[in-house]
Amino acid sequence: MKKGLDLIPIEIIENKIYLIRGVKVMLDKDLAKLYQVETRILNQAVKRNLDRFPSDFMFQLNNKEINAILHSRSQFVTLKRGQNIKYLPYVFTEQGVAMLSAVLKSKRAVDMSIAIVRAFIRLREMLATHKKLLAEFEKFKKIQKSHGQHIINILNVISQLINPPVNKNKEPIGFRPKD
Repeated sequence: MKKGLDLIPIEIIENKIYLIRGVKVMLDKDLAKLYQVETRILNQAVKRNLDRFPSDFMFQLNNKEINAILHSRSQFVTLKRGQNIKYLPYVFTEQGVAMLSAVLKSKRAVDMSIAIVRAFIRLREMLATHKKLLAEFEKFKKIQKSHGQHIINILNVISQLINPPVNKNKEPIGFRPKD
């Protein structure tokens, strides 16, 4: 990683990635902070280059989606009474983030785009690992269902061998002297 980017741990970037409409995205406001520009400047650069941002690179949130994000982020929940978001925010996919570095044209934007794309890749890899673990678990559950009673029977037999049941009615074996 390049000098200066190590100030922003990848975990912080990952926490700014949301799943909206089935796509991993980042808010314009969060990207602007990472790129160290105002949100207004970022959005102006995008609007001047709209042909570079098709709907699978960037889209605008609706009120329902904004409310979902607001309730997941404590800093927005504390808005004062009557205070609303003035403009519906834009969100950018991984490809949109890569394109932002081209329209913002700063060293910081290029470096941050690389770091953000790496965060997207890391999340994708973690998701793939979780899917593999889930598939293995499902496979184990199927095996257990088909062989479950056999396994229980074997465990019961082993348990009886280790701790044989005590019969209280049975006479003890061995020599007993008379009193």
